[in-house]
Amino acid sequence: MKFLDQAKVYIRSGNGGGGSVSFRREKFVQFGGPDGGDGGRGGDVWVEAVDGLNTLIDFRYQQHYKGATGTHGMGRNRSGPNGADAILRVPEGTQVFDDDGETLIADLEHIGDKVLLARGGNGGFGNTHFKGPANQAPRHANPGLPGEERTIFLRLKLIADTGLVGLPNAGKSTFLAAVSAAKPKIADYPFTTLHPGLGTVPIDNDAIVIADIPGLIEGAHEGAGLGDRFLGHVERCTVLLHLVDGTSEDVAAAYRTVRHELDEYGHGLRRKREVVALNKVDALTPDVIEERAAALEEACGSSVYRLSGVSGEGTREVLRVLYRIISSERAAKKRPEEKVEWHP
Repeated sequence: MKFLDQAKVYIRSGNGGGGSVSFRREKFVQFGGPDGGDGGRGGDVWVEAVDGLNTLIDFRYQQHYKGATGTHGMGRNRSGPNGADAILRVPEGTQVFDDDGETLIADLEHIGDKVLLARGGNGGFGNTHFKGPANQAPRHANPGLPGEERTIFLRLKLIADTGLVGLPNAGKSTFLAAVSAAKPKIADYPFTTLHPGLGTVPIDNDAIVIADIPGLIEGAHEGAGLGDRFLGHVERCTVLLHLVDGTSEDVAAAYRTVRHELDEYGHGLRRKREVVALNKVDALTPDVIEERAAALEEACGSSVYRLSGVSGEGTREVLRVLYRIISSERAAKKRPEEKVEWHP
Protein backbone atom coordinates (compact mmCIF):
# COMPACT_ATOMS: atom_id res chain seq x y z
CA MET A 1 0.00 0.00 0.00
CA LYS A 2 1.41 3.37 -1.02
CA PHE A 3 1.91 6.00 1.67
CA LEU A 4 0.00 9.24 1.12
CA ASP A 5 -0.04 11.98 3.74
CA GLN A 6 -1.70 14.85 1.85
CA ALA A 7 -4.94 15.02 -0.10
CA LYS A 8 -7.22 17.66 -1.60
CA VAL A 9 -10.94 16.89 -1.30
CA TYR A 10 -14.11 18.61 -2.51
CA ILE A 11 -17.10 18.27 -0.20
CA ARG A 12 -20.72 19.31 -0.53
CA SER A 13 -23.58 18.82 1.89
CA GLY A 14 -27.02 17.82 0.60
CA ASN A 15 -29.78 20.21 -0.40
CA GLY A 16 -32.91 20.28 1.67
CA GLY A 17 -36.07 18.74 0.23
CA GLY A 18 -38.86 21.03 -0.91
CA GLY A 19 -42.14 21.38 0.95
CA SER A 20 -45.32 19.99 -0.58
CA VAL A 21 -48.45 21.81 -1.71
CA SER A 22 -51.31 19.41 -1.07
CA PHE A 23 -54.93 19.48 0.09
CA ARG A 24 -56.92 16.86 1.88
CA ARG A 25 -59.29 15.10 -0.50
CA GLU A 26 -61.63 12.59 1.14
CA LYS A 27 -65.18 11.57 0.62
CA PHE A 28 -67.61 13.38 2.88
CA VAL A 29 -64.92 15.91 3.91
CA GLN A 30 -65.94 19.11 2.16
CA PHE A 31 -63.21 21.44 3.39
CA GLY A 32 -60.21 19.22 4.08
CA GLY A 33 -57.69 22.03 4.15
CA PRO A 34 -53.94 21.94 3.37
CA ASP A 35 -51.92 18.84 4.29
CA GLY A 36 -48.58 19.34 2.54
CA GLY A 37 -45.61 17.88 4.46
CA ASP A 38 -42.15 19.37 5.03
CA GLY A 39 -39.06 18.45 3.06
CA GLY A 40 -36.25 16.45 4.67
CA ARG A 41 -32.96 17.96 5.71
CA GLY A 42 -29.94 17.47 3.44
CA GLY A 43 -27.14 15.15 4.54
CA ASP A 44 -24.16 16.57 6.45
CA VAL A 45 -20.49 15.95 5.68
CA TRP A 46 -18.38 14.67 8.59
CA VAL A 47 -14.77 13.68 9.06
CA GLU A 48 -13.99 10.91 11.55
CA ALA A 49 -10.76 9.33 12.79
CA VAL A 50 -11.05 5.54 12.65
CA ASP A 51 -8.84 2.62 13.56
CA GLY A 52 -7.03 0.51 10.98
CA LEU A 53 -5.85 3.34 8.69
CA ASN A 54 -2.35 4.81 8.47
CA THR A 55 -2.45 6.61 5.13
CA LEU A 56 -4.73 8.86 3.06
CA ILE A 57 -4.43 6.69 -0.03
CA ASP A 58 -8.24 6.27 -0.27
CA PHE A 59 -8.56 9.94 -1.17
CA ARG A 60 -6.42 9.49 -4.26
CA TYR A 61 -9.22 7.50 -5.87
CA GLN A 62 -12.17 9.50 -4.54
CA GLN A 63 -11.87 13.27 -4.14
CA HIS A 64 -15.57 14.22 -4.09
CA TYR A 65 -17.85 13.59 -1.12
CA LYS A 66 -21.47 14.74 -1.16
CA GLY A 67 -24.29 14.43 1.31
CA ALA A 68 -27.60 13.13 -0.05
CA THR A 69 -30.45 15.51 -0.89
CA GLY A 70 -33.41 15.46 1.49
CA THR A 71 -36.61 13.93 0.15
CA HIS A 72 -39.45 16.30 -0.76
CA GLY A 73 -42.52 16.49 1.44
CA MET A 74 -45.73 14.72 0.43
CA GLY A 75 -49.44 14.98 1.01
CA ARG A 76 -51.24 13.77 4.15
CA ASN A 77 -48.70 15.76 6.19
CA ARG A 78 -45.92 13.32 5.33
CA SER A 79 -42.47 14.83 5.82
CA GLY A 80 -39.61 13.65 3.66
CA PRO A 81 -36.76 11.73 5.34
CA ASN A 82 -33.40 13.42 5.84
CA GLY A 83 -30.61 12.79 3.36
CA ALA A 84 -27.81 10.39 4.27
CA ASP A 85 -24.61 11.89 5.68
CA ALA A 86 -21.26 11.60 3.94
CA ILE A 87 -18.38 10.57 6.25
CA LEU A 88 -14.70 10.97 5.45
CA ARG A 89 -12.88 8.23 7.37
CA VAL A 90 -9.26 9.20 8.07
CA PRO A 91 -6.39 7.92 10.25
CA GLU A 92 -5.82 9.37 13.70
CA GLY A 93 -3.49 12.34 13.56
CA THR A 94 -5.14 13.85 10.47
CA GLN A 95 -5.54 17.60 10.25
CA VAL A 96 -8.18 19.32 8.12
CA PHE A 97 -7.32 22.67 6.53
CA ASP A 98 -9.45 25.14 4.62
CA ASP A 99 -9.01 25.93 0.93
CA ASP A 100 -6.11 28.30 1.68
CA GLY A 101 -4.11 25.39 3.10
CA GLU A 102 -3.32 27.32 6.29
CA THR A 103 -6.56 27.74 8.26
CA LEU A 104 -6.95 24.74 10.56
CA ILE A 105 -10.52 23.43 10.72
CA ALA A 106 -10.04 20.26 12.77
CA ASP A 107 -7.28 18.21 14.35
CA LEU A 108 -8.25 14.56 14.85
CA GLU A 109 -5.68 13.34 17.37
CA HIS A 110 -7.63 10.38 18.74
CA ILE A 111 -9.64 7.52 17.30
CA GLY A 112 -13.33 8.38 17.46
CA ASP A 113 -12.89 12.14 17.00
CA LYS A 114 -15.61 13.38 14.68
CA VAL A 115 -16.07 16.89 13.28
CA LEU A 116 -18.82 18.43 11.15
CA LEU A 117 -17.40 19.98 7.97
CA ALA A 118 -20.53 21.01 6.06
CA ARG A 119 -24.10 21.19 7.33
CA GLY A 120 -26.94 20.04 5.10
CA GLY A 121 -29.60 22.48 3.94
CA ASN A 122 -32.88 22.73 5.85
CA GLY A 123 -35.97 21.21 4.31
CA GLY A 124 -38.71 23.54 3.08
CA PHE A 125 -42.06 24.00 4.86
CA GLY A 126 -45.16 22.48 3.30
CA ASN A 127 -48.30 24.55 2.80
CA THR A 128 -49.68 23.29 6.13
CA HIS A 129 -47.34 25.78 7.87
CA PHE A 130 -48.92 28.74 6.08
CA LYS A 131 -52.60 28.15 6.85
CA GLY A 132 -54.38 30.64 9.06
CA PRO A 133 -57.59 32.64 9.46
CA ALA A 134 -56.60 35.00 6.63
CA ASN A 135 -55.36 32.28 4.27
CA GLN A 136 -57.08 28.97 4.86
CA ALA A 137 -55.99 27.41 1.58
CA PRO A 138 -52.34 28.43 0.94
CA ARG A 139 -51.09 27.30 -2.42
CA HIS A 140 -47.38 27.77 -1.87
CA ALA A 141 -44.56 25.99 0.01
CA ASN A 142 -40.91 26.67 0.68
CA PRO A 143 -38.15 25.10 -1.39
CA GLY A 144 -35.32 23.37 0.43
CA LEU A 145 -32.20 25.37 1.24
CA PRO A 146 -29.02 24.55 -0.69
CA GLY A 147 -26.15 22.74 1.02
CA GLU A 148 -22.65 24.06 1.67
CA GLU A 149 -19.68 23.31 -0.56
CA ARG A 150 -15.97 23.80 0.03
CA THR A 151 -12.56 22.42 -0.82
CA ILE A 152 -10.44 21.11 2.04
CA PHE A 153 -6.93 19.75 2.48
CA LEU A 154 -6.17 16.68 4.59
CA ARG A 155 -2.71 16.31 6.11
CA LEU A 156 -1.66 13.28 8.08
CA LYS A 157 0.79 13.62 10.95
CA LEU A 158 1.74 10.21 12.30
CA ILE A 159 1.10 9.54 15.96
CA ALA A 160 4.43 8.37 17.40
CA ASP A 161 6.31 8.69 20.67
CA THR A 162 9.78 9.03 19.12
CA GLY A 163 10.92 10.51 15.82
CA LEU A 164 14.12 9.33 14.13
CA VAL A 165 16.02 12.18 12.46
CA GLY A 166 19.39 12.40 10.79
CA LEU A 167 21.18 12.72 7.49
CA PRO A 168 20.51 10.20 4.71
CA ASN A 169 22.29 6.91 5.41
CA ALA A 170 22.59 7.64 9.12
CA GLY A 171 21.17 4.19 9.84
CA LYS A 172 17.64 5.19 10.88
CA SER A 173 15.87 2.40 8.97
CA THR A 174 18.40 -0.16 10.19
CA PHE A 175 17.82 0.94 13.78
CA LEU A 176 14.03 0.71 13.36
CA ALA A 177 14.27 -2.76 11.84
CA ALA A 178 16.59 -3.89 14.67
CA VAL A 179 14.35 -2.81 17.55
CA SER A 180 10.89 -3.47 16.09
CA ALA A 181 9.05 -5.77 13.73
CA ALA A 182 8.94 -3.10 11.02
CA LYS A 183 10.56 -3.98 7.71
CA PRO A 184 11.67 -0.73 6.07
CA LYS A 185 13.73 -0.78 2.89
CA ILE A 186 17.45 -0.76 3.74
CA ALA A 187 20.23 -0.05 1.24
CA ASP A 188 23.70 1.52 1.12
CA TYR A 189 22.69 4.61 -0.88
CA PRO A 190 21.17 7.90 0.30
CA PHE A 191 17.41 8.51 0.30
CA THR A 192 16.54 4.84 0.59
CA THR A 193 13.61 5.87 2.79
CA LEU A 194 11.16 7.83 0.68
CA HIS A 195 8.15 7.65 2.98
CA PRO A 196 7.82 7.71 6.80
CA GLY A 197 7.46 4.38 8.56
CA LEU A 198 6.26 3.31 12.00
CA GLY A 199 7.53 0.61 14.33
CA THR A 200 6.28 -0.52 17.74
CA VAL A 201 8.93 -1.42 20.32
CA PRO A 202 7.90 -3.48 23.40
CA ILE A 203 9.57 -2.36 26.66
CA ASP A 204 8.77 -3.58 30.17
CA ASN A 205 5.18 -4.72 29.50
CA ASP A 206 4.62 -1.49 27.63
CA ALA A 207 5.42 -0.19 24.17
CA ILE A 208 6.59 2.92 22.37
CA VAL A 209 6.03 3.87 18.75
CA ILE A 210 8.98 5.09 16.67
CA ALA A 211 8.61 7.02 13.40
CA ASP A 212 11.34 6.77 10.76
CA ILE A 213 11.55 10.04 8.81
CA PRO A 214 13.33 10.37 5.43
CA GLY A 215 16.79 11.90 5.78
CA LEU A 216 17.40 15.65 5.80
CA ILE A 217 20.15 17.44 3.94
CA GLU A 218 21.39 21.01 4.01
CA GLY A 219 18.73 23.32 2.60
CA ALA A 220 15.87 20.94 3.27
CA HIS A 221 13.72 23.77 4.66
CA GLU A 222 14.06 25.44 1.24
CA GLY A 223 13.06 22.28 -0.63
CA ALA A 224 16.43 20.61 -1.21
CA GLY A 225 16.35 16.82 -1.39
CA LEU A 226 13.03 15.55 -0.10
CA GLY A 227 12.63 18.87 1.66
CA ASP A 228 11.01 19.18 5.07
CA ARG A 229 7.64 17.83 3.92
CA PHE A 230 7.78 14.83 6.24
CA LEU A 231 8.88 16.73 9.34
CA GLY A 232 5.22 17.25 10.18
CA HIS A 233 5.18 13.60 11.25
CA VAL A 234 7.52 14.33 14.18
CA GLU A 235 5.63 17.40 15.41
CA ARG A 236 3.56 15.20 17.73
CA CYS A 237 6.50 13.12 18.98
CA THR A 238 7.51 13.40 22.60
CA VAL A 239 11.24 13.06 21.95
CA LEU A 240 13.58 13.03 18.95
CA LEU A 241 16.30 10.42 18.49
CA HIS A 242 19.03 12.09 16.44
CA LEU A 243 21.26 9.48 14.82
CA VAL A 244 24.66 10.55 13.50
CA ASP A 245 26.68 8.33 11.20
CA GLY A 246 29.86 7.46 13.09
CA THR A 247 31.71 6.64 9.85
CA SER A 248 31.42 10.22 8.56
CA GLU A 249 34.56 12.34 8.78
CA ASP A 250 32.93 15.30 10.55
CA VAL A 251 30.20 14.12 12.92
CA ALA A 252 29.83 17.58 14.45
CA ALA A 253 29.02 19.12 11.05
CA ALA A 254 26.54 16.32 10.36
CA TYR A 255 24.75 17.04 13.62
CA ARG A 256 24.67 20.81 13.04
CA THR A 257 23.25 20.38 9.54
CA VAL A 258 20.21 18.43 10.73
CA ARG A 259 19.80 20.58 13.84
CA HIS A 260 19.75 23.71 11.70
CA GLU A 261 17.03 22.27 9.45
CA LEU A 262 14.91 21.33 12.46
CA ASP A 263 15.23 24.82 13.91
CA GLU A 264 14.39 26.45 10.59
CA TYR A 265 11.31 24.26 10.22
CA GLY A 266 9.90 25.53 13.52
CA HIS A 267 6.48 24.25 14.68
CA GLY A 268 7.87 23.43 18.12
CA LEU A 269 10.71 21.13 16.99
CA ARG A 270 13.28 23.50 18.46
CA ARG A 271 11.87 22.89 21.95
CA LYS A 272 11.48 19.12 21.73
CA ARG A 273 13.68 16.92 23.83
CA GLU A 274 16.47 15.29 21.89
CA VAL A 275 18.59 12.19 22.45
CA VAL A 276 21.78 12.11 20.36
CA ALA A 277 23.45 8.83 19.44
CA LEU A 278 26.57 7.95 17.46
CA ASN A 279 25.53 5.14 15.14
CA LYS A 280 27.49 2.42 13.30
CA VAL A 281 30.06 1.98 16.07
CA ASP A 282 30.52 -1.64 14.95
CA ALA A 283 32.54 -0.29 12.01
CA LEU A 284 34.85 1.83 14.19
CA THR A 285 37.78 1.20 16.49
CA PRO A 286 37.46 2.14 20.19
CA ASP A 287 39.81 5.11 19.78
CA VAL A 288 37.85 6.51 16.85
CA ILE A 289 34.56 5.99 18.72
CA GLU A 290 35.77 8.02 21.69
CA GLU A 291 37.23 10.74 19.48
CA ARG A 292 34.07 11.22 17.44
CA ALA A 293 31.78 10.89 20.43
CA ALA A 294 33.70 13.69 22.15
CA ALA A 295 33.39 15.91 19.06
CA LEU A 296 29.67 15.19 18.89
CA GLU A 297 29.16 15.94 22.59
CA GLU A 298 30.86 19.30 22.11
CA ALA A 299 28.57 20.09 19.18
CA CYS A 300 25.28 19.12 20.85
CA GLY A 301 26.14 20.09 24.40
CA SER A 302 24.86 16.87 25.95
CA SER A 303 25.87 13.27 26.47
CA VAL A 304 26.09 11.06 23.39
CA TYR A 305 25.12 7.39 23.29
CA ARG A 306 26.98 4.82 21.22
CA LEU A 307 25.01 2.22 19.32
CA SER A 308 24.90 -0.01 16.29
CA GLY A 309 21.73 -1.01 14.51
CA VAL A 310 23.54 -3.90 12.84
CA SER A 311 25.05 -5.58 15.91
CA GLY A 312 22.45 -4.30 18.40
CA GLU A 313 25.13 -2.76 20.62
CA GLY A 314 23.74 0.04 22.79
CA THR A 315 20.23 -0.10 21.35
CA ARG A 316 18.53 -1.30 24.55
CA GLU A 317 20.20 1.43 26.58
CA VAL A 318 18.96 4.12 24.19
CA LEU A 319 15.47 2.62 24.14
CA ARG A 320 15.28 2.71 27.94
CA VAL A 321 16.35 6.37 27.95
CA LEU A 322 13.61 7.14 25.44
CA TYR A 323 11.10 5.13 27.45
CA ARG A 324 11.89 7.05 30.66
CA ILE A 325 11.31 10.37 28.90
CA ILE A 326 8.09 9.18 27.28
CA SER A 327 6.80 7.65 30.53
CA SER A 328 7.37 10.87 32.43
CA GLU A 329 5.50 12.83 29.76
CA ARG A 330 2.61 10.37 29.84
CA ALA A 331 2.42 10.59 33.61
CA ALA A 332 2.44 14.38 33.47
CA LYS A 333 -0.50 14.38 31.08
CA LYS A 334 -2.49 12.00 33.28
CA ARG A 335 -1.70 13.85 36.52
CA PRO A 336 -4.86 15.67 37.69
CA GLU A 337 -4.64 19.39 38.19
CA GLU A 338 -4.22 20.48 41.79
CA LYS A 339 -7.33 22.04 43.25
CA VAL A 340 -6.71 25.44 44.74
CA GLU A 341 -9.02 26.30 47.60
CA TRP A 342 -10.37 29.81 47.64
CA HIS A 343 -10.91 31.66 50.88
CA PRO A 344 -12.53 35.06 51.16
